[in-house]
This record gives sequence, C-alpha cells and structure tokens, in this order.
Amino acid sequence: MKIAYIPEDAPFNEDQRAWISGFLAGLHSRLALQLSIPPVLPVADVDNGPRPLLRVLFGTQTGNAESVAGDLAAAARGQGFAVTVAGLDEIELDEFAGLAHVLIVISTYGEGEMPDNAELFWAALSADTAPRLAGLDYGVLALGDTGYDGFCQAGKLIDTRLEQLGATRVISRVDCDVDYETAAAEWVQSAVTTLVTRAGASGVSAAPPPSIVARSGWTRKNPYRARVPVNRRLSGAGSAKEIRHYEFALADSGIGYEAGDALGVLPANDPALVAAIADHFRVSVDTAVGDESLGELLGHRYEISTPSKDLLGEVESRADNEELSHALRGGVKEVLDSWLFGKDVLDILRIGGDALSLDEFVPLLKPLQHRAYSISSSSLAHPEQIHLTVASVRYRSTGRDRGGVCSTFLADRCADARIFLQPNKSFRVPADDDTPMIMVGPGTGIAPFRAFLQEREQRGARGRNWLFFGDQHREHDYIYAAEIEAWHAGGLLDRLDLAFSRDRSEKVYVQSRMRARGRELFGWLQDGAHFYVCGDATRMARDVDHALHEIVVEHGGLGADDATEYVNALKREKRYVRDVY
Repeated sequence: MKIAYIPEDAPFNEDQRAWISGFLAGLHSRLALQLSIPPVLPVADVDNGPRPLLRVLFGTQTGNAESVAGDLAAAARGQGFAVTVAGLDEIELDEFAGLAHVLIVISTYGEGEMPDNAELFWAALSADTAPRLAGLDYGVLALGDTGYDGFCQAGKLIDTRLEQLGATRVISRVDCDVDYETAAAEWVQSAVTTLVTRAGASGVSAAPPPSIVARSGWTRKNPYRARVPVNRRLSGAGSAKEIRHYEFALADSGIGYEAGDALGVLPANDPALVAAIADHFRVSVDTAVGDESLGELLGHRYEISTPSKDLLGEVESRADNEELSHALRGGVKEVLDSWLFGKDVLDILRIGGDALSLDEFVPLLKPLQHRAYSISSSSLAHPEQIHLTVASVRYRSTGRDRGGVCSTFLADRCADARIFLQPNKSFRVPADDDTPMIMVGPGTGIAPFRAFLQEREQRGARGRNWLFFGDQHREHDYIYAAEIEAWHAGGLLDRLDLAFSRDRSEKVYVQSRMRARGRELFGWLQDGAHFYVCGDATRMARDVDHALHEIVVEHGGLGADDATEYVNALKREKRYVRDVY
C-alpha cells in the first residue's frame, strides 16, 4: 500500500503540517490493521511520538527580536516541539486565542512604542473586545535600551495584558538591555525547559540547538574588520549638511546581504573627548583601570557622548546644581531632553566638579553600542562591497566642537571598521518582479531605495517604480542625482517626484508631493503596489502616514475609519513597511 506524504513545497505552515502528518499517520494505521501492514508514524515523530505545538512570535524593528526568535525556535525543536515562527502582524487574534503554548520576543521602538509589526496585534489585544485567553501558556522576552524612556515598554504591556486576559505566565518576563545576548540565552533555556514539562515534549535534543551567544558568522560580539576604501562627500559645498558615501570591502568575510538589510558599525569615540575626560580626573589616558587602560575603556568600551541616567543621578545627588536637579527631578521628559541637548559626559562631570572619583565614574557609564545604517547597495550589483549613506553630525556647544559618535568616526578617523550584518527580512524588494513599488525616502532615507533600484535593475524586473525624494536645496542636497536621473531617463524609474523645501518661499516636502499625486498614487496601491518609507520617524514618517490616510480618504471615497482599515490591510499584507529611525 502506498503511504501518503506531504510534499516539501506544499502550502502549509508547520502547525498545519504537524496536524496533517498526524492525521495521515492515524489513517494509515487504521488501514494497516485491516491489511496487516506495520503502522508508520509521521516522519518527524518517529523517535519521540507526536510533538506538542509551540508558536514563537516576534515584534521587531531592526531584526534583533526576530533573530532571537529564530534561536528560540531552534532550541524548542531540539527539545521535541513542533514550532512555527511568525511576526506578530502575521497572526489574527482569533487564531491567537486558540493556541496553547506561545513565547513572544519583542523589542521596544523609540520612546516606549510598539515596533511596526506589532502595532495591529497590540491594538486588537488591548481592545475591550479582546477574547479571554484562559487556555494559553505564555512567556515574554523583552528587548530594549535603558538609554531611552519606556525601557522594554512594549514587552511589559503585552505581558501584563495577556495576564489580564487570563493567560498563564509560565516563565517570568526578562527585560534585556542592549547587551541582550547572555540574558536572552538564559531566558530561552528556561522557557523551553519549563514548557517541556508543561506540554509533554520529549525533552531529548536530536541535535544541539544554535546558541544566541555563540552564533556562527560575524556578530556584534564578533565583528568583521572591513577596509573602507571609499569615503566621499555627496552633498555640495553649499549644503547645510554633510552627507557621505562609504564603501566597505567584504573581501573573504563571507558576508552575504540583501537589499533592505542594515549594517551594524562599532565606532570608536573621539580621542579628543577621551583625553579631555582623562584631564578632568588629572590622570593620563594610559592610567590602568582594572585590566585595561582608561584610554581603551573610554575610546572603545563605553559611551561618553550621551550621559547615562546613572551618571546623571549620581552627579545630581552630589552637586548643588539647580538646573540639573530641576531637569532630572521634574518628571517632565521634554524638560530633561531640552536641558541635555548638546551635552556630553564631560559636561556632566564638570557640573559635578570633583564630586566623583575615577573609580566611581567608570561603573556609571553604559557600554558603547554599535550604530545601524540602512545599506544603500544591492549585492547583485556589488557582491564584494556594502555601501552606506550617512549624514555626519557636527555642531559646536559651550566652546567645544562636537560630533555624532559613529558619523564622525566614519568621516574623520576610519580606514577600517568593525562591522556585522543586521538582516531586515520585513523590508525587501517584492519577490514578484512585476509588482509596483512606491518609495518615500528624503535625505539619507534614499539609502535602501538606491539598493532596491539596483536590485530591480540587475533582476530585469518589469514592475513599475516610483520614488519620492527631497531635501533642502536641489543644487546642494540632491545626492546620487546622476544615478537617479539616469534611472528615470532609462525607464527603470517610471515616476520621480522631488521636493526641495528651501528652494521656494512655500516649503514643499515629500508628503506634499504625495498629496499632489494622490489619485495616481491610490491607483498604484489598487494595482497592488508596495509602499515603502525610510527616514526620520518623529516627523517625516508620521507626516507621510497622515498623508497616505488622507489620500485613501479622498481618492478611495472612504470614511476615516474605513481608510484606517485600508491602510492596516496594507500593513498586514506587508505592502506598507517602514525603515525609520
């Protein structure tokens, strides 16, 4: 008798495969009894019996939570679970309510906000109409940054809401700071071990699962040192900005990337600031602090540009400074942000005078973190290089020249850099080469769309492409102008709308151009276009989102609520995605 099986390319997720596999096994067993054929178990379950189902869900903005979720799934599969991994935007609440075992890994975006791919899930979960979840076992791992307000707020909110709806928390939430790997690995191990007992999994690993701490390849903990043979200014001499183009040589690194990914760069601090801090303590940069020199610690280990909350609190408690006390103790975030604007660690130390000793000071610093930049090249066009498009941050305050930690490191002091890839699977060129694309990327937000257009050019894609780009002045700020105009003239760019806000008395922005082309833009969406946004999250991306809703109302003939649902449907279908910062 021929045994039924599920082809590899069958359109089922892992939960469906597990159920169908069990059904086929049962059906075969019943037929086998009649025909005296030994029963055959599902292939995946031959050793350990039916596998309990586990759903691993993630909410991510830059890919870290998705990466941890992948490691979590691998560990759970190794312990006998049938695991499905998905973004929080890929599951409806009705389906979620029917699950038995769920583990969620979620990052917090901005100042305590949900990441883009968790917004719709949270809106449904937090609504008064959310169903009871009495049959659900769950755990939440939260990723965040203590340097921002609302540390791990997204994870805290989801954890609390699930408990309110009657779900059973089987493992306590862990809130991870930027150095999350070790804490995340420990939580993964504890979560899987706990669920093995509760769900009746085999608990026998068929193969050692990958480790979050010791993942193969180049990572933040194990970066690749790449040469930077190209560093050129893109913006004109008359520009108020300094935007630069960098090329990183991949050589024999084995790093493969896709358009839409980001590159993590580990910077070094400004040597002048390092020396000034050493001078404040009246010591040399060669002074030993533990096993390393002060220069090494301040230059490569710790953040000395943005003061930590611990440092602020300690200085405030010892110094008699009314402004600092008012800003720190007033409880108004905007007041503190305004007071801190332009100040670095040296400024705070000088407020405290000799209040802190060197030994007291160093433990109050936060680790120096990598900076992530959207890649502005396609590996199809540049397989041996990664290109970045970065605005150098420079300003002068209280008699000192200051600069962005990584942007000025790249611009002024970088012959090579420690790098690692940060995949962003949710920000990709459409798989279907016939699908239209609408891209909104003013300023350095052009970066991933330069990569997208290179990708489509190399693939010979026939889908229409529309770019909205802008900045202050066309003469000085039209970066990559020659490439963009060539793509437009050659037909790769079907539509190009430019918005240079300072070239006329009435300021015009990319969202202004969107509204002016609203009827056609809505028509593209109706034809299945994907809508992409890259750039500043606080103003531009919100203004663009508002304009998109207005366009749907006006040209779709919809009310406000129906327009919101239309845009939400674009998000659920992964046709409206953002890479914002």
